Amino acid sequence: MPEAYERYLVPVLFRPFAVDLAARAAALRPRRVLELAAGTGVVTAELLAAAPWAEVTATDLNDAMVAFGAARAPGAVWRQADAQRLPFPDAGFDLVVCQFGVMFFPDRVAAFAEVRRMLAPEGRFLFSTWGPIAAHAFDAATQAGLERAFPADPPRFLATVPHGYADPALVTADLMAAGFTVEEQRELTLEGRAASAADVATGFLTGSPVRAAVAERGGGSAERAVIIEEMTARLGPGPVTAPMTAYVFTCAA
Repeated sequence: MPEAYERYLVPVLFRPFAVDLAARAAALRPRRVLELAAGTGVVTAELLAAAPWAEVTATDLNDAMVAFGAARAPGAVWRQADAQRLPFPDAGFDLVVCQFGVMFFPDRVAAFAEVRRMLAPEGRFLFSTWGPIAAHAFDAATQAGLERAFPADPPRFLATVPHGYADPALVTADLMAAGFTVEEQRELTLEGRAASAADVATGFLTGSPVRAAVAERGGGSAERAVIIEEMTARLGPGPVTAPMTAYVFTCAA
């Protein structure tokens, strides 16, 4: 999964936002940075380039992602870690960064409280979460393809997890419950570029939890063809450029 995720999804969905997030991080001039849910290291690599003076520690819950990321961005210290039980002492970092990971935390308030424990005085928490699925052309097209391929019981992972924390008011309330003050909340729409709709479909079907959901429903080549056909009808043939909306939060402990 990490290889497919890195090849098909990272350049299209995640790198545009990683460049932006790393620039925001560098502007804060941190010396010690902790990254949560680092995945294959797209943000990590951008952080190392944008803030070469900083010590970066990158973590992910998934061992395979950590191994892949450590090879991709060896300038960081990599650790397998659960964001709700971080293996670091109090106040050890000036900045905690997380791109599109908070949606996966089982208890977000508890995870945010753990982030707050990590931060030194005047430290910051910088993270992003996806907006509504309707405002993300690639994910909306993928979901439409899944619904056409599995009309009786379509996989709902994309709508309920990556796009399941798309209410800024709820995010802000959870942050406040954990003791944070939101200094800035910004809606950000960037464009993703893919060689084809089929490539994006391949990424989701082989490099994301959608893979397991499709397998559970007995999906095979016929369903894959339907998904690609629907996505191509919505996104167009050949090279595809489409908008994606996220929210970026900067928070003070």
